[in-house]
Amino acid sequence: MGKLEPLGIKRLEALHYYVRDLERSRHFYVDMMDFAEVWRSSPALDQAGRQRSSVFRAGDVVVVCSQPIGEGGRAWRYLRKHPDGVGSIVFEVEDIERTFKLLEQRGGTPITDIQRFQDDGGTLAMFNITTPFGDTTFRFVQRGGFRALYSGLEEVPATAARGGNRFGFQRIDHVTSNFQTMKPALLWMEHVMGFEPYWEVAFHTSDVDGGASGGSGLKSIVMWEPQSGVKFANNEPMRPFFKASQINVFNEDLRGDGVQHVALEVPEILGAVRGLREQGVSFMPTPKAYYDMLPGRIQHSSIGKIDEDIATLAELGILIDGDAQGKYMLQIFVKEWAALHGDPEAGPFFYEIIQRKGDRGFGAGNFRALFESIERTQRAEGRI
Repeated sequence: MGKLEPLGIKRLEALHYYVRDLERSRHFYVDMMDFAEVWRSSPALDQAGRQRSSVFRAGDVVVVCSQPIGEGGRAWRYLRKHPDGVGSIVFEVEDIERTFKLLEQRGGTPITDIQRFQDDGGTLAMFNITTPFGDTTFRFVQRGGFRALYSGLEEVPATAARGGNRFGFQRIDHVTSNFQTMKPALLWMEHVMGFEPYWEVAFHTSDVDGGASGGSGLKSIVMWEPQSGVKFANNEPMRPFFKASQINVFNEDLRGDGVQHVALEVPEILGAVRGLREQGVSFMPTPKAYYDMLPGRIQHSSIGKIDEDIATLAELGILIDGDAQGKYMLQIFVKEWAALHGDPEAGPFFYEIIQRKGDRGFGAGNFRALFESIERTQRAEGRI
């Protein structure tokens, strides 16, 4: 099969998150992450959608959080089945008619026809489709000067707004999802969305302790849309110990396939992580042995040398990896929401903070370090 015509995706515009406690989300994004709350749903939209929503923004990162009001709304239907989680991913496109036509021709399943809205700033058109990402839908929007993220939102007055993005969040780098079996999702992304393979890795952590207590096996394949640069990493469990794999544990905790984490890019990760820790954000632990081995690993790898002090990286728990000569990236992972909030129904989703210093890959070494960290946490909690 030759390359498919691009859908005309311009960017990944927003995440729509369904939550049981909107005030808890507001505290996390505004008080801890220093996002600004920019819009809230109007009373009319609350009543029509049977949910209350707030929109948080830092740089080009936009997150909508919606809490059910009574029964019957989209957030209520999602949360009947799942803990808090990403219910929709929003893409801005160049030509919504063409995007709709291409998706329908390729076997995409629209939930709605194209809906059109207008305000004093301009127009907005959008539609949603189902996906193999569990109960997560994709929304496509075309903007023509429309002021709000979508119709029915009211701007939060500047006098009431808080949050100034002092940690420097710039954009969403990638979205990572977990599947019991990911091949259907990969085929759908290729043949319906027109994405292409970008990167892959497979490993099993049973070699860490000789396999005595199981391990966390996974396969991961990253798909991307070259025109926009939008990237989706996709994971599945790997034998042996399939049921004990932390990918499978995630799926059991979420009660289905879905989005595991979203990576947020920053220009300077050391200051960002230090500030986030001061605001009460907790991160997944990295063992001391990782930093003991890091000088030799850097010296004997294609990275060669780094600008940062290893003692500072160890103090903050930041990971490093690289695939190209002299190019590398730095990253760290916020604790999953269930652990962060002390509530299983807050869900297994988490954020990654990433700074890229020339490297555009995903770093197999860091990828493995993340999964070893998750596995240690799950073992300490008695979940594997």
